[in-house]
Amino acid sequence: MSADQMSIGEMLAATVPMAWTLDLQFLETTAERAVVALPDQADYHNHVGGPHAGAMFTLGESASGAIVLAAFGDQLARAVPLAVRAEIAYKKLAMGPVTATATLGRPAAEVVAELDEGVRPEFPVSVALRREDGAVTGEMTVVWTLRPHG
Repeated sequence: MSADQMSIGEMLAATVPMAWTLDLQFLETTAERAVVALPDQADYHNHVGGPHAGAMFTLGESASGAIVLAAFGDQLARAVPLAVRAEIAYKKLAMGPVTATATLGRPAAEVVAELDEGVRPEFPVSVALRREDGAVTGEMTVVWTLRPHG
């Protein structure tokens, strides 16, 4: 399968070993929203039997990366997306499978307009981490940039 035929989830799993290692499941990847699931896996549990904080961080960061690729994939010939910084808050105990839902914090057209003006744009991606019952167990913000090539 060529890169052009791969879904965003398949591409991330193939190029980001941690996403593959955790068996992340890319359920939805659009420019408006990305939804990624972390299955319940005993090998990645913490001391209280839920997903380890590092696995939850990777889940959230992966969801943020999926929406960035969906929203700005057409800019890859001239810029590389890079995470600049991230912040996560663990709100409730997560047990079982966890899902991360990511949304862009700025309109994609606004970010591309800055890139067109020669500015290296930064933009936040908000991520909600939820367990199966819908309770929000964590909130994350990843700030991304599009770094021009050259």
